[in-house]
Amino acid sequence: MKVAFLSGTSIVNSDLFAAWDVRTIETRHGPVTYKQRGAFVLINRHGYGFPVPPHAINHRANIQALADLGYADVISLNSVGSLRPDLPPGTLVSCSDYVGLQQGPATFFDTELKGGAPGIANNLIPMLVARLAPEFTILPGKVYVQMRGPRFETKAEIRIVRQWGDVIGMTAGHEADLCVEAGLRYNSLALIDNYANGLEGTEIDFAKFKDLVKSNQAKVNRLFARMLEILA
Repeated sequence: MKVAFLSGTSIVNSDLFAAWDVRTIETRHGPVTYKQRGAFVLINRHGYGFPVPPHAINHRANIQALADLGYADVISLNSVGSLRPDLPPGTLVSCSDYVGLQQGPATFFDTELKGGAPGIANNLIPMLVARLAPEFTILPGKVYVQMRGPRFETKAEIRIVRQWGDVIGMTAGHEADLCVEAGLRYNSLALIDNYANGLEGTEIDFAKFKDLVKSNQAKVNRLFARMLEILA
C-alpha cells in the first residue's frame, strides 16, 4: 500500500528510519526533505535540520510535496496534551474533528475566493485500530484543539479550551485543512505525551515536555514498526 507518514521529532530519535533514503523535492511553496523506502515516504513536519517550531512550519510545502509525489493516503502522528483526566500520558487516540479558532487555517487558496470544507478522512483508521490490537489500544473519535505555539497554553487558556475538545496540539488542524484542499485523505493518530498545563495539578515547560516525549519513544518506535508491517 502506498502511504505517506507525517510525524514530529520522535522520528528523528528513532533508528527505525535511519537507513531510509533521504531526498528533497522542490514544491511551489518551497523545498521539502523526506525519507523514502519502497512505497512509503516520511516527512518530519519540523524538518531534518534545526527543528522548526510549530508556528513556523511550512505546512503548505509539506502537503504539496506529498501531492506532488503522488500520495493520496496520509497517516499523521501528532504529539498532544490531554484535556481530560481520563486520557493520561501514553494514551493513543485518533481525532475525527478539530477546533482551530486561534489563528486562520493554512490554505492553498491565496488568490481564489474558495475554501475547502474541513474534515478528517480517517479512511485507514478502522483497519489500523483493529489490526494494531491488542498490542495497541487506539481511542477513536476524539476532538483536537489546535493552538498557535510555540509556547504552551496558560492555565487560564486550558480552563477555557477544555470545553472544546479532548486533546490539544499545534499542527494537526493545518495539516488536515491542506490535505482536504489537495485531495489527500488525512488519517489522525495522536500520542498523549503530557497533561495540559494545570490539568491534574501539573505544570508544563519545554524541559519537562522533552522528558515526557522521550519516555514514550519506545512506544512510538514499536507503533511505526507495526504499522509498516500492516501496510506492507
